Amino acid sequence: MLHSGRSKPNQRAHHAVVNIDTGERDLQQCADAAIRLYSEYLWSRARQDEITFRITNGMWVPWSRWERGERLRLVQGERRWTRGGVRGRSRSLFRHYLRFVMGYAGTASLARHQPRRALPDLAIGDVLVQGGFPGHAVVVLDMAQSASGEKLVLLGQSYMPAQDFHVLRNSEEPGLSPWFRVGDLAAPWGLRTPEWRAFRQDDLRAMSP
Repeated sequence: MLHSGRSKPNQRAHHAVVNIDTGERDLQQCADAAIRLYSEYLWSRARQDEITFRITNGMWVPWSRWERGERLRLVQGERRWTRGGVRGRSRSLFRHYLRFVMGYAGTASLARHQPRRALPDLAIGDVLVQGGFPGHAVVVLDMAQSASGEKLVLLGQSYMPAQDFHVLRNSEEPGLSPWFRVGDLAAPWGLRTPEWRAFRQDDLRAMSP
């Protein structure tokens, strides 16, 4: 479903829908969903102090400053940290922080600022991202390895407009779906997902700063 409550026109891209809210605004798109999932992961493990992202202009926006009541505001044409915001560590304040980050970060900032990951080191939680306006990002949700040693991954995405985060169907290899071959990232044809051009190994990023 789209954030508006309407059905997504393309109902053939998903294998399953993840039980996480999208919000009512056209905000939690592809890169935003990756930010949301990684933040929720850290939050659930009481690692809130590790939650930080760069927005498109390159500034770090750490949750630790947000919970102290600091906010980024436009001052004389520049983004600057100011004091006077609500303090705390509530879920509602956390979601307020995420809405800000989602509004000012995206595929361009993830591709530019998140550390590159070498293909042999690919891990659950990494993202494949092509930065742009628009660009696209998909999240590595799980990994498996066959008896022959071939690595496979499950991939998830949100998309444009904001919509339910979903596990992708492998339309290129229906018999393998919903798994994708990691080796395709190094192949000339790349790893192809249902609604975007092929991803390459150079598109791999780690979410940890």
